[in-house]
Amino acid sequence: MTEHQMLSGDEKAGLALEAAGNAVLGVIKNATPMQVSITNPPPPTVADIPDQIKKLADLHAAGVLTDEEFAAKKADLLDRM
Repeated sequence: MTEHQMLSGDEKAGLALEAAGNAVLGVIKNATPMQVSITNPPPPTVADIPDQIKKLADLHAAGVLTDEEFAAKKADLLDRM
């Protein structure tokens, strides 16, 4: 009789749960964190770009963005289309 066969059902279940937990921890340990955050938002989709340009134009008109800042960001967004 092997050692595994001598274990009770609860002990076998405990070993299985431990192995599963270790597998999950291994995946988590090797995973890379998402690169998206408040300071690094995801890039806009093509459908979002006209709306983004409109928002930039509003900020520019309000004096929040300089002419250079507006032109640079607008060009960046248009390059993504």
